[in-house]
Amino acid sequence: MFNGIARKASLLLLTVLLFSGLVLSSFFAAHTVHAASSVTVNGVTKYQTIDGFGISEAFGQANNVKNISSANTQQQVLDLLFNKSTGAGFSILRNLLPSDSSNTIEPTGPSNPAGTPTYTWDGSSEGQVWLAQQAQSYGISQIYGDAWSAPGFMKTNGSESNGGTLCGAPGASCSSGDWRQAYANYLVQYIKDYQSAGVKLSGIAFVNEPNFTATYSSMIMSPAQSADFADVLGPTLKTAGLNTPIICCEPEGWNLAQSYASAITGDPVANSYVTTLSSHGYTQAPNSALTGTNGKHIWETEWSTFDSWNPAWDDGSSSAGFTWAQHIYDGLTSANLNAFLYWWGAIGNSTTDNEGLVKFNGSTVSTSGRLWAFANYSRFVRPGATRIGATGGDSNLETTAYTNSDGSTDVVVLNKASSDITTSFALQNTNTANGTSVVPYVTNATNNTAAQAALSVQNGAFNATVPARSLVTYVIPVSSSGGTPTPTPTPTKTVTPTPVTTPTPTKTVTPTPTPSTSAICKVSYVVNQWSSGFTANLTLTNTGTTPINGWTLVFTFPGNQQVTQGWNGIFSQQGSKATITNASYNSSIPVGSLVNPGFNGSWSGSNPSPTAFMLNGTGCSVA
Repeated sequence: MFNGIARKASLLLLTVLLFSGLVLSSFFAAHTVHAASSVTVNGVTKYQTIDGFGISEAFGQANNVKNISSANTQQQVLDLLFNKSTGAGFSILRNLLPSDSSNTIEPTGPSNPAGTPTYTWDGSSEGQVWLAQQAQSYGISQIYGDAWSAPGFMKTNGSESNGGTLCGAPGASCSSGDWRQAYANYLVQYIKDYQSAGVKLSGIAFVNEPNFTATYSSMIMSPAQSADFADVLGPTLKTAGLNTPIICCEPEGWNLAQSYASAITGDPVANSYVTTLSSHGYTQAPNSALTGTNGKHIWETEWSTFDSWNPAWDDGSSSAGFTWAQHIYDGLTSANLNAFLYWWGAIGNSTTDNEGLVKFNGSTVSTSGRLWAFANYSRFVRPGATRIGATGGDSNLETTAYTNSDGSTDVVVLNKASSDITTSFALQNTNTANGTSVVPYVTNATNNTAAQAALSVQNGAFNATVPARSLVTYVIPVSSSGGTPTPTPTPTKTVTPTPVTTPTPTKTVTPTPTPSTSAICKVSYVVNQWSSGFTANLTLTNTGTTPINGWTLVFTFPGNQQVTQGWNGIFSQQGSKATITNASYNSSIPVGSLVNPGFNGSWSGSNPSPTAFMLNGTGCSVA
């Protein structure tokens, strides 16, 4: 996206038509009195992992923030974006990898794809390197690079703008040759340049809105062409010793997301390297779950409105904070998003529309209701949190709940009614002690993620009144040993135990997994290795005749290897034996389908790959 794009006017009209009925009907609803309700929060019911919430400052906005003349104003803007105590606490930063001749690392190409490239790194990338460094100072580690286009000399139209396709992609031949490998090398160089500035890119995206021809940086790639290029980029990253995950493919809206997702997961090589499927929200909101994603994470990576700057919380418009609170809730519950990003975070006074969440002019800084809608989620629901069960309650309360990696629990409630609603929140399986203080943070027409008087957990629940047309986050800290644990709600049958004789302890020997002759599964184990560290990407395919519902994969490391961090599964290790158990979102593997757990690890001496795998006690064939 770029400021002032005329074609967005039609999208704005579409957005208004789609959402005005919903928002206005709630906005002008009659004032009614709601009876007390009860919401049950259950930690046993688990949904997706939350990767975070974020923004971009592409196309020069990062430079605008960097060049704010007042140090105090600049700090205020940065705090509003990244501070977890006073601002939104965003945890994902999306950086453009420029392809225009003034800012790209390869302004002039060699005469042919096999020629030696001349890379030029200015260390700034339109201020985005500086911004990434500032974000890192707030503890942000998820900074990913996104190329809107390849350089013009690599494309069918000879320009980095106005569409065109990468030369060499299926159906896109050029007299100059096949530039796919050169483009992959170019992206690898961008990753290395960021590393030289002390910024490790957490992901790489090679195309943006590949369905749309724009007058600015843009490149057309069909779903099949996108999967084809991922086949080239993935091995190139591996050969370069990089474990940077690939994010793909960022089409304009959710109506296009499924076709790109299916192309990626339907291509075995692309499927093994792409970890995250992404889309924007312009042409359709993220309001349904993608299918056949093989357990990959799903991100909405760009969305905004383009009408005149509007900071309102609840005026019935498509840019109101209340509307965006609704978008986030829908995305998390209907599309099962792992991450939700807005377009720009902060904009200067020269930008007069709603592409940003914060607006600055000289020493004046203005915030929008949209910023605080995000803050009620992003400040408290941190990367690694798990969405858990939240059911019941008044139909006007849209409630989600989360368990953070530190054990704390957050309950986020949007009250759509025009009257306050009193409700009880029963906390089941959250290990919350009676007496624990619950702090509500309210965003509405008069509060910006403002802390309110603490509530107390009693008898495993707390009571609260949710203000009308408000978004409230109830923050429940990890229980201290001083409280009384809340009772477990599931009744248990009391049985008088029969005395037993304690058996003589015996030594348990873990057998080496042996594949069966009629394997119901196939495992591919692909390693990207560097000095003392490695990334392993596994592909587990159901080759049997019945679906797999719940899975545990066991294997033994032949060398001195240790799992340090995993994804798309729950990892444990005892000695050389490693175990991966399904995550909540990928427990089912239909016949012919696959999942992609993976992990980072350390090694010493040598790093041989496991040769045998056991799935639910049955051996798998090895690809």
